[in-house]
Amino acid sequence: MKKKANRLDAIKMIISSKDISSQEELLSALGKEGFELTQATLSRDLKQLKVAKAANMNGKYVYVLPNNIMYKRSNDQSASEMLMTSGFISLQFSGNIAVIRTRPGYASSMAYDIDNRECPAILGTIAGDDTIMLVVHEAASHEEVRAFLSQIIPNVK
Repeated sequence: MKKKANRLDAIKMIISSKDISSQEELLSALGKEGFELTQATLSRDLKQLKVAKAANMNGKYVYVLPNNIMYKRSNDQSASEMLMTSGFISLQFSGNIAVIRTRPGYASSMAYDIDNRECPAILGTIAGDDTIMLVVHEAASHEEVRAFLSQIIPNVK
């Protein structure tokens, strides 16, 4: 399952950073990242990720992630390089709620990692594309939550 999760993350990173207009192009890009899969597997992955096609600024139809029809493509990193970075931008608290900002496409997998560690200080997460809301237990301190998150997200301070 870890392999599939890495592959799905790579698909999101490739679609986020390049104009990909066909499954063949995406298979080729994934191959360059070290993933070997069939077109049928890719098709199932795209369906699971709810990937759609939408016109880019030049009118060319390209793959986009959900809720990102006008997705900003601003980086020349490979998917592997993007996967090596945490994607973390900021952490802020308001009472017993914490908000984590991430780069686009990172929030869901980061929230998954947080939920799977089962921290008693965090009751649960809700993730969008680039934002995670954490509900913090009333008895937990912000420092306790920050210390826990630093075990998962290297850049949390």
